[in-house]
Amino acid sequence: MPGDRLDTQVIVVGAGPVGLLLAGELRLGGAHVVVLERRAAPTTDSRASTLHARTMEILDSRGLLDGIPAPPNDPRGHFAGIPLDLTLPSSFPGQWKVPQSDTERLLGRWAAGLGAEIRRGHEVRAVTDTGEHVEAEAYGDDGPVLVRGTHLVACDGEDSTVRDLIGADFPGHDARRELLRADVEGIEVPDRRFERRPDGLAIAARRPDGVTRVMVHEHGARPPHRTGAPAFGEITRAWKRVTGEDIGGGTPLWVNAFGDAARQLAHYRHGRVLFAGDAAHRQLPIGGQALNLGLQDAFNLGWKLAAEVTGRAHPELLDSYHDERHTIGRRVLSAIEAQAMLLLGGPEVEPLRALVTELIGHEDVRAHLAATISGLDIRYDVGGPSHPLVGARLPQTPLVASASGGTTSTELLRSGRGLLIGPGGGPDPWRVLGGGPDPRRVLGPAPDGRGIPFATPDPSHPGTAGTGWTLVRPDGHVVWADPSDTPPHEGPAQALTRWFDRA
Repeated sequence: MPGDRLDTQVIVVGAGPVGLLLAGELRLGGAHVVVLERRAAPTTDSRASTLHARTMEILDSRGLLDGIPAPPNDPRGHFAGIPLDLTLPSSFPGQWKVPQSDTERLLGRWAAGLGAEIRRGHEVRAVTDTGEHVEAEAYGDDGPVLVRGTHLVACDGEDSTVRDLIGADFPGHDARRELLRADVEGIEVPDRRFERRPDGLAIAARRPDGVTRVMVHEHGARPPHRTGAPAFGEITRAWKRVTGEDIGGGTPLWVNAFGDAARQLAHYRHGRVLFAGDAAHRQLPIGGQALNLGLQDAFNLGWKLAAEVTGRAHPELLDSYHDERHTIGRRVLSAIEAQAMLLLGGPEVEPLRALVTELIGHEDVRAHLAATISGLDIRYDVGGPSHPLVGARLPQTPLVASASGGTTSTELLRSGRGLLIGPGGGPDPWRVLGGGPDPRRVLGPAPDGRGIPFATPDPSHPGTAGTGWTLVRPDGHVVWADPSDTPPHEGPAQALTRWFDRA
């Protein structure tokens, strides 16, 4: 192909929130990254605006929350429009309202500041996996460019070009029901939170700037084949049929339609091409779960792929991305399908809604559903000893200030290097980690600056006394733990080798 040639390690297609978080994670792990985005400028639409507790924890673990000015917090969420208290043990309980444009701007600055090359106005039209590398042909204002890398990650949304180009198997079903949505200036309608009416569902929420977001679904209406956004007139007519109100005099700022399609890639990895976010799964974007699911995909993948392309990864590390995130995605999509049936169904679902409402009144059910929606219940199968923490995220843990800096586990994870926590006054942590790779290569400080920080729990903080040894991945999930205050009979050699060093 005539034109420029650009070499890198990872090509990321798509500069939405998922692609930008992935780019930052890759740079944090030492990988060279080029991001290709067909849009000439970042989005100015509000679009997905809900961040859940686990996503907020993730952003905090990279020091990014200072860039979000005091987002509104609401402990109340919903399950299929049924009120649900999302409060659970977390540094960020509930849900947080951050416009997607702000999230995208924040992540874009972070990724670029770490050295990611972001090329806007570049549309990918061909992808070739040679078995030795990946080539992407992109076209921009200055003509074509051929980008070559060791891997490519598609973060290009539910209508993924990359997915179509390589013919990836994307089983599931298309939309059977649809919601029309618009942000409108100059209208006065009552706020409605999932108001079920005889002819459909109506939702309206007025923002502090005077813009009202409206969403409407008509019972029995089948979604048409769309090649673009619906006309505002289609939304005003549906709104009037369902509510009897005329919003046609308003000024639409943004309109779209979304349905209850449910599809998931059979494989998140196709050789040297991987998928994350809506490119890997399509679902009804209810309660902000689509955006949060995608960001958590990127957070799981970034450090693993960085280790792979920089030659530090165990042979099975990159495959663990599909194993872990496909399982989580399948579970989330199943829960979203259940919500779609309850939310968009007609009068026939009312008895089931009444039953679910009653069940949510039981604390165990409430906590289970809240954890599923918030992403706080995720536990990966990481092997290792049976322990309440193994596979789960590490809650923020107060630590004694160390040479590595930071007084909490969240602060120490900002290096993107993982973390070893052990009892104060205990044995040499290198001896505890013995039996696998040379611990001096993986326990900081290492010559390449990538050693794992070691810290001890703060004994003055309730709940940290007696904390044993804990080995934490860069994404905050525990891969080995021992409850005792003394070194285990066998060090965590297997976990150390699998997650941190191929030697």
